[in-house]
Amino acid sequence: MYHNILVPIAFEAERDVSGSLKLAQLLATPDARITLLHVVEHIPAYAISYIPSDYLAEMHKGLKADLDAKAAELPNASGVLIEGHAGRSILDWADEHHPDLIIIASHRPELQDLLLGSTAAKIVRHARCAAHVVR
Repeated sequence: MYHNILVPIAFEAERDVSGSLKLAQLLATPDARITLLHVVEHIPAYAISYIPSDYLAEMHKGLKADLDAKAAELPNASGVLIEGHAGRSILDWADEHHPDLIIIASHRPELQDLLLGSTAAKIVRHARCAAHVVR
């Protein structure tokens, strides 16, 4: 049983996080803290001038609301929204907040994942705590 669980969340249409959320609830102690973390990738400088100024603020607000709605389904859960590169930012957040388990969803690896590495693979290789991959 785990006391501090981190569940990175991706809002892409093909990503199903229900398995990760069920597993977090199953592996959590009754008083466990569960954090749902979403990383917003940085927009390249050359593209930022083409995006309406209020779009980013509205996008962050919508993502935070979605995170909070998912967190409301679990006891002692909260949503956190950060910016950066997904793999590195998740590991940095984990180093700061010391979860004892990271539960991350993954897709079936393809050739490009073998060459570049997926976010889940990076978490499994470099996390300083237990990591559980859900497919």
